Amino acid sequence: MINLHHPAAHRQDLTDDIFGHRVADPYRWLEQSDTADTQTWLAAQDSLCHAALDDLPGRGRLRARMTELMAAAVTGPSIWRGARQFFMRRMAGQEHAALHVSEADGTERVLLDPMVLDTTGRTTLDIWFPDWEGRRITFQTSTGGDDGSLMYVMDVASGDLLDGPISRCRRSPTAWLPGGEAFFYVRRLPAHQVTPGEERYHRRVYFHRVGKDPDTDDQLVFGHDGPKTALYTISVSSDGRWLIVASAVGAAHRNDVWIADLTAHGPEAPVFVPVQTGLDARTSAVVGPHGRLYLRTNYGAPLGRLAVVDLDSFTASGGPSPSAWRELVPEDPQARLDHFTVVDGSDPDRALLLVGRTRHTISEISVHDLETGKHLEAIAMPGRGMVGEIRGRGHEAWFTYTDPFTPVTIFRWDARERTTRVWAAPSGLSVPPGVQSGTADSGEARTAPGTMLHTVCTSADGTPVRITVLAPHGTTREPRPTLLYVYGGFGLTYKPLYQPEVVTWVEAGGVYAVAHVRGGGEEGADWHSAGVRANKQKSIDDLHAAAEALCQAGWTTPSQLVISGESNGGLLVGAALTQRPDRYRAVLCAGPVLDMVRYENFGFGASWASEYGSASAPEELGWLLGYSPYHRVRAGVDYPAVLFTVSQGDGIVDPLHARKMCAALQDAVGPSPAGDGRGLTLLRAEPGVGHGARAMSRAIELSVDQLSFAAWQSGLPLPGAPRPQAPRAPS
Repeated sequence: MINLHHPAAHRQDLTDDIFGHRVADPYRWLEQSDTADTQTWLAAQDSLCHAALDDLPGRGRLRARMTELMAAAVTGPSIWRGARQFFMRRMAGQEHAALHVSEADGTERVLLDPMVLDTTGRTTLDIWFPDWEGRRITFQTSTGGDDGSLMYVMDVASGDLLDGPISRCRRSPTAWLPGGEAFFYVRRLPAHQVTPGEERYHRRVYFHRVGKDPDTDDQLVFGHDGPKTALYTISVSSDGRWLIVASAVGAAHRNDVWIADLTAHGPEAPVFVPVQTGLDARTSAVVGPHGRLYLRTNYGAPLGRLAVVDLDSFTASGGPSPSAWRELVPEDPQARLDHFTVVDGSDPDRALLLVGRTRHTISEISVHDLETGKHLEAIAMPGRGMVGEIRGRGHEAWFTYTDPFTPVTIFRWDARERTTRVWAAPSGLSVPPGVQSGTADSGEARTAPGTMLHTVCTSADGTPVRITVLAPHGTTREPRPTLLYVYGGFGLTYKPLYQPEVVTWVEAGGVYAVAHVRGGGEEGADWHSAGVRANKQKSIDDLHAAAEALCQAGWTTPSQLVISGESNGGLLVGAALTQRPDRYRAVLCAGPVLDMVRYENFGFGASWASEYGSASAPEELGWLLGYSPYHRVRAGVDYPAVLFTVSQGDGIVDPLHARKMCAALQDAVGPSPAGDGRGLTLLRAEPGVGHGARAMSRAIELSVDQLSFAAWQSGLPLPGAPRPQAPRAPS
């Protein structure tokens, strides 16, 4: 490894005095992306990144294998409306999945293809909602990472656009009224009505009639004076009578729920009564059969329970308090309740309730009597993976299944026959020599390239923390190059999804591990709250403990260990590398939050105070400075190698975090990192995408860069790679 030099970056003598803390910010100038100085610096970083990565051995084989693994034709879960069935499907070689519709006679056609909308591949189909009759559909698109999103209304039969674009709708739910002539949706206030800098906030719930002008004719029906960071979910019952609105503030893992009887006051001016307000609980409400409201809630149950209330108990003054809700399915102290659906049973008078739970990241489905909640049986799962949302129709239910080695497969469960069969399986998936593949149509299990194990480590304060380990088949417990992934925030749970990059890594002989740290949702609401605000350091401690446990158990060594995280996970790995640089060989840090003093000023940062705390409060500033990665970089420290990857169109987490941290690390290490690459800091800034979906070819190139960097740093020999050669020097 020779001739790779960190570009110079001007270091400002800038220090803020905040509540008595002297907070240095030498690279604040990099917060501005469009200045000449920043553009020159970014160009130099791009040159260095290409020089370091483009000639790494094994990249061609990585790209070819990732392309093979992503070539499978994959179908998503269906939604039935009227006689039509709607679902996403990505055929082999497609850059984006397309929305398909199947008619009553079985005729199938493409309704919306993002590549037809935009042949550059920069436009994504973000979300869609058919009306109750299946005759019309709303859909939203965004281009190049734009966080505004545009909504349109389409006639399903003809494909004609009936309405739109309606702007400022970013991933808004649509709640159709029966008949397809009107719907409720969520939209941000126009920029001229809000304080400058707050244009991404201030959402409201509106009522819209198809064909009317949304700027002059739509009625604002909820959220008139809500907090600027309020978020709303909405739904309308299939009979059009009940409108449900749930509101949450920022990233708070609690919400308020309201219900309105549209037959009493009409959809233009609904009158809402509370279902749940002012509680430290999160509840989702669904109108079900027999005039009942079903409530999936963690009120009094951190891992969730299912309760029920009669709809006729709601009056103009409100409904029964949460303490009076009738419990239908109690909390399981070891498994988080995720979702439920209702299906008809074999007896016409006995409907069934299907309940999906996650037990330490592993999904399960149980069958219950709808009236009493009594547990009747469990539906056998295809493996130890993840089940997606369960969707019922008549006496049938469909659910998706996937695990790290198994692409998404859809299963159909028949309540009358009590049978589970493959309904839609991936096709065209190639396997490497020595790996057997079953017949997709038969549902025969495909032999995976690795095995999934679960273990537990002990964090600094004695808390047990679970680790998932994915290792090659027949692996002896000998140190191997290892990727350790972490997320650990916002109550979100690592999902054991099919990931081609993981398959590729394990096939090459590496170990892939996941640390289920506090701050995530793996063990319910209490597990999340144990890793937020003043407790965020515990998430980082859990990551350190997982890394140490993998080394002590013989899976890897610090010189072979690469930690990886994105978004909130990028924060955790950024903090880990500054706190224990000796424990890690390299770091993959994607779309990270790293400047914890100024994070609220950019992207959607103002929504995250409930997760991190605010620098505007003296005590909370102390929490943030205790681990803020950008502020903990010190000269003379032997830091691991770091690859920052960001999307220049990211409106959620501004790329400025990675820019500032990259400059700080490069300055701390100096212009010339170690000859073996340790201490090298790279920034990969990708234009034309945002904080999420991208075309398949772009996803492959990102994974190739990340995996080749991790393999080089950890010593993993990639299949087909020649003897390692020194990357070329930047021009």
